[in-house]
This record gives sequence, C-alpha cells and structure tokens, in this order.
Amino acid sequence: MKCVVGIDVGGSTTKIVGFDRDGGLIQPMFVRATDPLTSIYGAFGRFTVENGIELCDIERVMTTGVGSAYLQKSIYGLPCNGVSEFTSVGLGGLYVSGLDRAIIISMGTGTAITYAVKGEPIRYLGGTGVGGGTLMGISKKLLGLETIESITDFASKGNLDHVDLRIGDITKSGAMAVNSDLTAANFGKVSDVASKEDLALGLVNMVFETVAMMGIFAARSFQISDIVLTGNLTSIPQAQEMFPRLGQMLGANFIIPEHSQFATVIGAALSGRE
Repeated sequence: MKCVVGIDVGGSTTKIVGFDRDGGLIQPMFVRATDPLTSIYGAFGRFTVENGIELCDIERVMTTGVGSAYLQKSIYGLPCNGVSEFTSVGLGGLYVSGLDRAIIISMGTGTAITYAVKGEPIRYLGGTGVGGGTLMGISKKLLGLETIESITDFASKGNLDHVDLRIGDITKSGAMAVNSDLTAANFGKVSDVASKEDLALGLVNMVFETVAMMGIFAARSFQISDIVLTGNLTSIPQAQEMFPRLGQMLGANFIIPEHSQFATVIGAALSGRE
C-alpha cells in the first residue's frame, strides 16, 4: 500500500499518523524522549513496525511542529515536506470533528486558535501563552507536582469554593444578567483552609477558563457556536467535565472529538493527500 505519513515534532513528544491509499486512517501514536531526534526516529520506527509498513510503501512524509526543523531534508531517504502548524491544526480539527466549519483550538504548551472552513485556507486568529506549560510550570513551583498525572489526580479531589471568587459571591442573585456560577476572579477567594488539591483544581480551572473564553470570543466574531478542542490537554479528565459546563453557561458548543490529541499530526498528513 502507498500511504502518506504525518509527523508532529514537539519538544519532547513526537506524534505520528498515516493515511492509506484508500484514505483510511492508520492508528496514530506518540513517543516521548528528551531529545527530538531520538523521539522522531523512535516514533517512525515504532509506527512502521507495528503497522507492517515498509519504506517503499510510503509515498510522502509531511512534518509539522516546533521540532520539524530537525527533519529539513529526509528521514531514511524519504523526502519530508513541512506544513504550517496552524494549517495542520485547522485541517485536523475539522477531520476529527466531522465538521465543515468551526473554531479549532490547539491546547499544547501554549494555546493557538484557528478558524477553519472546509475547502478554504485556514485562518490563524492568534492565541494565548496560557496552556499546558502554564499548568506544569506553576504546579511545579506552587505545589511541587511535576507530572500531569499527579496534577490531575490532586485536582480530582479539590474544591473550587476554597479558591475562586464567583459572581454569586459578590452580588445578589439576579442582580446581574450573567450566571452566578461564573468565575469573577481565579484564585480571588483563596481560603486559609485551601488544600494542595484545591489549588491544583484552581490551576486547571484557570487554564481551561482562559482557553474557553478566548474560544468563545473567536466564535462570536464569526457567529458560530462550534469550538473544537484539540491537543494534549484534551486528554485529562477535567477537560471532559469543565468545558461542557462552561459551554452550557456561555452558549457555546465545546467539542472534544476522538483522536483530539492527534488532530495536528492528522492535519499534517491530510495536507499531503490534497
């Protein structure tokens, strides 16, 4: 079979996916390594071996991500073609969601926002430096937690009432035309009894609320409600709980589709089929 392979090279993680000649998705996978080149070649080797793919089966390799410069020419003699990360985010977001038009948000170390319409060039709208890097960095210094698994485990036992100031805390019921459960100030009501678990949940909530509001502002400017969430942060349990709640309160449709963590690399591979 002739297939197109996409590789998304991050700082410590490489994601890889493929499409066969009939357009079928070959199961995506990722490899972690401190060295980008180790990560790239490890991912490529594992992907080809586990899927029974020979080098002669690969038609082209499409690369994206901050570390794609490490693949400037070729991998194992196969030519590599670079794809804009924002184009990859938009194309991949539409593919995994099955939508023809949406705001696509990539939640990685930072957060990037695109507007994608099927058959049209992807529009990069901007983003925010608040993302997974924010969560990891503050958690390390504030809580002494260095893995996302530890952060989410602590957060699962936390209580936001000990951390965040909400609209209902500062106004009488019905006095403002907004939901009283909305946050007025992240960490604006940190209690003396706030635990490590409460602070972990507060950090996760702060990151997700920032991303959610950026997405909502973008969606309103294009008069749509569908906001597709992609990237590594979509895989943590709190994402599945917090975004639907925020969407219900703010009139947005947040979607975390299957393979959301791999949307960018899927978009890179798709660009090689067009």
